[in-house]
Amino acid sequence: MPQLDRLPGTPEFRIKLPKDGGEARGHLLTEFGGNGTHRFLLLEGSSVVAEAWPGLGDHARRRRAELRADGGFADAPAGPARPEAQPYWVTTRDIACNSSSAAAALVYGYDASGPESWRTAEGHPLADYLSTSWRPPRKAWLVRGSNVSGHNLVRQLWLEERFVSLAGAHLPPLEETEPTKSALRRFVEEGYERAASYNQKQGLVDELHAFLTQMRVGDTVATFDDDRLYLGRITGDAVQNASPGGLSNLRRAVTWRADSHPYEELPGEVQQKLSVQHDVVDLTGVLDALDGLLGQVEGTAPEEAGDTAERSAQRELTLPDVSSELAADLLAHDLAWLQEIRELLIDERQLVLYGPPGTGKTYLAMKLAEYFGGGPEQVKIVQFHPSYAYEDFFEGFRPVEDPETREVAFRLTAGPLRELADLASREGNRHVPHFLIIDEINRANLAKVFGELYFLLEYRDRSVRLTYSGDDFWLPRNLFVIGTMNTADRSIALVDAAMRRRFAFVELSPRTEPTAGLLARWLKREGRDPEPARLLDALNARIDDADFAIGPSYLMKPGVYRDGGLERTWRTKILPLLEEHHYGEGVDVAARYGLDSLREQLP
Repeated sequence: MPQLDRLPGTPEFRIKLPKDGGEARGHLLTEFGGNGTHRFLLLEGSSVVAEAWPGLGDHARRRRAELRADGGFADAPAGPARPEAQPYWVTTRDIACNSSSAAAALVYGYDASGPESWRTAEGHPLADYLSTSWRPPRKAWLVRGSNVSGHNLVRQLWLEERFVSLAGAHLPPLEETEPTKSALRRFVEEGYERAASYNQKQGLVDELHAFLTQMRVGDTVATFDDDRLYLGRITGDAVQNASPGGLSNLRRAVTWRADSHPYEELPGEVQQKLSVQHDVVDLTGVLDALDGLLGQVEGTAPEEAGDTAERSAQRELTLPDVSSELAADLLAHDLAWLQEIRELLIDERQLVLYGPPGTGKTYLAMKLAEYFGGGPEQVKIVQFHPSYAYEDFFEGFRPVEDPETREVAFRLTAGPLRELADLASREGNRHVPHFLIIDEINRANLAKVFGELYFLLEYRDRSVRLTYSGDDFWLPRNLFVIGTMNTADRSIALVDAAMRRRFAFVELSPRTEPTAGLLARWLKREGRDPEPARLLDALNARIDDADFAIGPSYLMKPGVYRDGGLERTWRTKILPLLEEHHYGEGVDVAARYGLDSLREQLP
């Protein structure tokens, strides 16, 4: 058995267990395990969760059982923190594991990422101490250089001298070719102690690590200057050179393409990534789009490149054309009206259907979303109310109970918009329309609910830094929003101007098509007497406020057409709405709007 030596320069790592369960301790070993990562030593006296979760892998489950059987895991001693049943074991010896993740699985009783689970006493993840980690064979990067301490390095140096660089004026000579993030953190803390704030130093560590360690020869590199994108291939390892003022002393050789691309002609997903405000940005998520700008992937035959372009064109985001079958299903006799809705969604990405109660706004929104999105799987529905907030809608810290310990802790939880945006932006989904339906959109405090997302509704090619997670976030172009608004609750004029500017507003009124005449068409299709449609028209003719007109959906339910159903619906559904409308005016609602009065008016 090889000697178990600690990996030089790495500290002890810990996992704190919940419910006063103590902690597990361990360190990295110099030897590599079967999966190509450093082995890990779980130290004697470490706490381990006693019960394995159902999702634990078979190998880890067998290893835990073997250690329990041979005494490697013993019952934790009783104490004031755990006076009754003991949900934890304790290790009686050092245990060598194939990797840090294998050790984390032994400790937690479920599969977990070791590089993220194991932490130093200061809270830094084990991943910071690994020089290399798995990455795709080829990645893409944005490196900004048009304004480095007031100098435009793109035009002055990079393109002419064929390299890309980062400033590292306060860094000492780097002995490692691929320094770990922990080593870079130490260099930055020492060299930039008085030259940068805490947040600036954190960002600099991430950028240096990406540039020096994560980038590889063959990766695509991009830079941006004067509203034009320049692309190239990285052809050399990182080197540290002397440069005036240290503005470009960390360099990588690059073969730049002679042509450049205007910003306004770039694909939307590339524009979104360019809006992330860091000096080094991982662009691997839009690598296919960048390869398209480069012409073709190296080594791809021309005919294969043509096939790829053809497939990309077929997968371009679009909405299905409006069909006569959809119009017939919705009883919308005017196909042009539905086509206009489609065009508004394509142009604006978000619209609001507004009108008085009973005009079928929510039903229409769901039908359109499912038709244009290709099914209910791409549709999510939320309903706003006065206490609805940003934390409910997008993301926020919410109390979550641990199913194992029954303890409650606050965790950052995604709301419906964040979940749908993440789904829509996944690889393979970006050409598929996804729809968020917001029912009763005007019942919430919209500025409070949307927060910084207001900006993204208007600028889909930009990103903003999120309030809670701190992520750079943008709304995917394939995410559409349809809101519904009951004008009897609040007039459209009272919706704030920022909201009105970002949404197209489409009226559904009993007095205009396609809602006018909808009940008559439905009654004809169902083979029923047309009288209810004539009564509804007569009723709305007597209502002086269009926002309080009555929509046809109240009379498009089976119960209306049972014995006494029309009278019952009129008395319990329609008249109470009008009583509220005329509250305090002394109007005899039953006499003015009752069925007997309306029937006298009919020819």
